[in-house]
Amino acid sequence: MRVFGIDCGTECTGYGVVEWNDELREPRLVARTLGGIRLPKNETMPQRLALVYVELTSLLKVYQPDVVAIEEVFYSVNAKSAIKLGQIRGVALLAAAMQNLPVVEYAPLKIKSSVVGYGLATKHQVQFMVARLLSLDCTPEPADAADALALAITHIHTAQTLHLQGAR
Repeated sequence: MRVFGIDCGTECTGYGVVEWNDELREPRLVARTLGGIRLPKNETMPQRLALVYVELTSLLKVYQPDVVAIEEVFYSVNAKSAIKLGQIRGVALLAAAMQNLPVVEYAPLKIKSSVVGYGLATKHQVQFMVARLLSLDCTPEPADAADALALAITHIHTAQTLHLQGAR
């Protein structure tokens, strides 16, 4: 299973691809790529959205995931920020839909619980555990990429659990 995680952000949209490799002697999670799409502040919102769409579409074509995992909408005190984030999230959903990929969504609490074991974990704790789970030599940067990898890991863990429960 190959999962493309997307952590939508108004300054940087993180992405990461994680694969469950069970062909090895010891099955394990493997990171295929990670990074962040930096959104230039001097560009208009339509230009930023176009950049996110083009970059994500290109990455989805290259890595050909089985599924895309995106963070669920969270409620923000600042309505203007929530609207901007919603626009970026919409573009990410569109990029996945245009590639005919299924999309799964996870709440931040679920992601942190799945990766760290504590739903109120800090960004640093998520980065640390993602690095450990994926046997990375260093902490994934930017933090948005670590969050995207955490989304992908969450889906793999969830899918495996559901599969095992169905096997009973």
